[in-house]
Amino acid sequence: MVWTTRTVGLSLAGVALIGGLAYVAFRTDPVPVDIVEVVRAPMQVTIDADGQTRIRDLFEVASPIAGTARRAPVAVGDPVIAGQTVVARVEPVSPSLLDARTRAQAEAAVAEAEAALDVARSDLLRAGEEEAFARLQFDRTQTLLERGVSTVTQMETAAQQLAVAEAAVAAAQSRVAMSEGTLERAEAALVGPVAGSVADDDCCVVLTAPADGVVLSIATISEHPVQAGTPLVTVGDPSDLEIVADLLSSDAVRIGAGTRAIVERWGGPDPLEAVLERIEPAAETRVSSLGIEEQRVDAIFSIETPPGERQGLGHGFSVFLRVVEWESDAALQVPLGALFRRGEAWSVFVVENGVAREREVEVGRRGARTAEITGGLEDGATIVTHPSDAVSDGVAVVDRGTL
Repeated sequence: MVWTTRTVGLSLAGVALIGGLAYVAFRTDPVPVDIVEVVRAPMQVTIDADGQTRIRDLFEVASPIAGTARRAPVAVGDPVIAGQTVVARVEPVSPSLLDARTRAQAEAAVAEAEAALDVARSDLLRAGEEEAFARLQFDRTQTLLERGVSTVTQMETAAQQLAVAEAAVAAAQSRVAMSEGTLERAEAALVGPVAGSVADDDCCVVLTAPADGVVLSIATISEHPVQAGTPLVTVGDPSDLEIVADLLSSDAVRIGAGTRAIVERWGGPDPLEAVLERIEPAAETRVSSLGIEEQRVDAIFSIETPPGERQGLGHGFSVFLRVVEWESDAALQVPLGALFRRGEAWSVFVVENGVAREREVEVGRRGARTAEITGGLEDGATIVTHPSDAVSDGVAVVDRGTL
């Protein structure tokens, strides 16, 4: 058989076609994956928590006496000056009306006090007479002693009698004063409420603001009866704010005073800066929104951002804090989705020449989305994120973004 050039060419083309079809039919397609580059970049590990603002120093003005609090002279939000702005007026309690029996008892007490006063005045009159007689005897004895008629003993007796008479007069005067006080007390029990008997300027105990700031709350605006110690007005300085956030006790032990925090979701365009002042010494059991009992502790943060850059932020406002537990300006990091466990170690898939190679790595700090790599990877390496079950060591892969 003679092979022509055309026949040879057709034969070779057929063989190539068959080989290509066989290759396409039996080859393994690369697995589409998401690929990222390992880089060094700023990294933070934060503890996220909800917080609430509060004025650092609150002053509650309370009634010092029992009585009637007049209608509030200030309104919520009014500025106040320490020692000058009147924030409350309390009128002392008025005498109550007397029933028939109480009035009869009070009138009887008045009559008894008047009679006792009459007796005391009579005793004072008698003591005065006796004192006058003793003084006359003393003067007479002294004259006789000077003439040599009386003796020294008689003079001493007269002096003693005069001293006793003077003491009796003093005692009688005291009994009269006591009886007068008893009468006044008995008469006071008959005093009833009298409208308009006292001028408005003298009627009340006037309470002024204990500190500069604004009125935050008023217990009751209208006139109302109060007891001693009843809160009336709350005053504070809204520019002196702090933030209280409840943290898990396991998170709180990892931070300390001076820890920086970033305040977000407060309503302004830019985050605020805050610093941890202290952590309360005792934790409490609180139930989370999922119904789980947790040990939580209050952490107090001071706001470092000047008041002029946080206009509108006031007492009791809700905020969101990112407490910076650890941070680095240039940390070698990978997405958390690129890490997977292989026994007790962490591993990633490194892409080398289109093939996934499993590599063990050392993991340092872990944040919400990324993890620090302290060994096993170099800056600039490409790795697979969120590898599926189809990815294994030696499997060909292709960047999903190029398809």
